[in-house]
Amino acid sequence: MATRIRLQRGGRKGYAFYSIVIADARAPRDGKFTEKIGTYNPNTNPATVDLNFDRALYWVETGAQPSDTVRNILSREGVYMMKHLRGGVKKGAFDEATMQKKFDAWKADKVKGVEAVRESEAKAKKEAAAKELEAEKKINEAIAKKVADKKAAAAAAKAEAEAAAKAEAEGAEAPAEAPAEA
Repeated sequence: MATRIRLQRGGRKGYAFYSIVIADARAPRDGKFTEKIGTYNPNTNPATVDLNFDRALYWVETGAQPSDTVRNILSREGVYMMKHLRGGVKKGAFDEATMQKKFDAWKADKVKGVEAVRESEAKAKKEAAAKELEAEKKINEAIAKKVADKKAAAAAAKAEAEAAAKAEAEGAEAPAEAPAEA
């Protein structure tokens, strides 16, 4: 029986969520499977993988053929690195303690890289929010200036109208007083 390690689709339309399963090569994508060894969520950034490392390593060493996507996932999680290091132990190149030390160093470097990506994305998101806030402040200042100009123009027009009305009232009083004196 040819065994495959592949993804089994789940989730709703437009929001895929996958299970990583061991299945017969002849079984349909979402059909019968032998064992579920993890999950893969491509909707998060970076993609979230929950993997039973020991079982994945067992199936890879047994000869199960992964699909392209699963091969990339297993490679990123270190399954192929561990398989490679175990091969070195079997050949006598180094012992198990050295193998574990090398794997732990590789994994720590990988985790540091993922954390750097998360931090850079958080920083970019924060900068974008600050930029939006600054742009909004500029727009609000421009609007406030327009409103202030409009109010100043209205106040000036009102003052002008009052001055004209006062001048008109004074102008009407002055001629009325002049004939009374004559």
